[in-house]
Amino acid sequence: MSFTWSAKDHKSYTNPPAATGLKRARNDTGNKVTVVLGAQWGDEGKGKVVDLLATEADMVCRCQGGNNAGHTVVVEGKEYDFHLLPSGIINSKSISLIGNGVVIHLPGLFEEGDKNEKKGLKGWDKRLIVSDRAHLVFDFHQVVDGLQETQRQAQEGKNIGTTKKGIGPTYSSKASRTGLRVCDLLGDFKDFSSRFKNLVQQYQSMYPSLTVDVEDQLKKLKEYGERLRPMVRDGVYYMYEALHGAPKKILVEGANAALLDIDFGTYPFVTSSNCTVGGACTGLGIPPLNIGDVFGVSKAYTTRVGIGAFPTEQLNAVGELLQTRGHEVGVTTGRKRRCGWLDLVILRYAHMINGFTAIALTKLDILDVLDEIKVGVAYKLNGKRIPHFPANMEVLHKAEVEYETFPGWKTDTSAARKWNDLPAKAQNYIRFIENHIGVPIKWVGVGKSRECMIQMF
Repeated sequence: MSFTWSAKDHKSYTNPPAATGLKRARNDTGNKVTVVLGAQWGDEGKGKVVDLLATEADMVCRCQGGNNAGHTVVVEGKEYDFHLLPSGIINSKSISLIGNGVVIHLPGLFEEGDKNEKKGLKGWDKRLIVSDRAHLVFDFHQVVDGLQETQRQAQEGKNIGTTKKGIGPTYSSKASRTGLRVCDLLGDFKDFSSRFKNLVQQYQSMYPSLTVDVEDQLKKLKEYGERLRPMVRDGVYYMYEALHGAPKKILVEGANAALLDIDFGTYPFVTSSNCTVGGACTGLGIPPLNIGDVFGVSKAYTTRVGIGAFPTEQLNAVGELLQTRGHEVGVTTGRKRRCGWLDLVILRYAHMINGFTAIALTKLDILDVLDEIKVGVAYKLNGKRIPHFPANMEVLHKAEVEYETFPGWKTDTSAARKWNDLPAKAQNYIRFIENHIGVPIKWVGVGKSRECMIQMF
């Protein structure tokens, strides 16, 4: 049977009679969304940039990851640590949304909320919206995460260095279509219980040492579900209404970072989700047309937690100085971060994928005491420059870094509040980074608090 599309059909479709009840789509694309993403291996200070932008935002969203993320925000001398809650929850006038792409450990969510409430974060649960399509992280997912790491260490002599928060196993359940979502927990609890038991049995067949008190877990989950219920919405519809309703400033806060992306990161030493710009679309139900500014966040040097290739790492006094001065300890894990020179190869690579409209360069003040500062500008293999970032980790391990060396400014920059307050040598360093990547630097961070972010334009 053939079908021919005629001009008459087209006319009747695009101009339907009023009686059908169909409405024409609006010509405009709706509100634009600003996205903040990590441009290195995480821990770049995204929380600070989000906090800065969130003061004017109507809505701040998380789109992927779980409580493996760690964002520290300092406001009026109080230090807040966020893992699942969007950093924008501090703004009492904005709504915070946890999207469908996030995996949620309910005990962790409420523990985090209650802990920050004691520090002064009032009414967080009244301005938090949770997508009904978000998958749930269970306690046994976290146990399995640890068992898998132990297994990798025994079999291969190395592990991935996960946070053991159950994120990978939960995304595995999601991909194998055995996962359970918020909507399942709040639906028919008998059906949820049956599926939960099946999932436990599935993991116990793979890990015989895994013990789970199923009835106790189900009892707790039911209680958590009732506490969560007032916050839950259809996330897709909620986001659509936000995009196409009254003018709104909507901010998306990425967790993790470009080099930890499941597709584009230093695989297998990566996270389990897309923490590049595509994750904002799939993790919240945002059409690409609605993506506006994409801000990348980078430290003025490079760090990473856990194992995996790190071409500009400094296993020497410089690395120790950066680690000590920068207080480079993971917010989520408490592990010391590995430290090295700024790597412009990975920043260019992150820009290729994300299309940054501007960059926030944080922790410039940590470099204040150095006599000279190096910047990685290219990788060489067998003495020849390569134009791309290698996918194969063995190749990346063999890469030789080509550096540019800059004189240190040997001046305390922590009190700088505008561009002209920075010493000329620091300005030269910043301009070099900007020109090499081809992306303007919009903010320069010289300290922990909100006031320490110098806005350039």
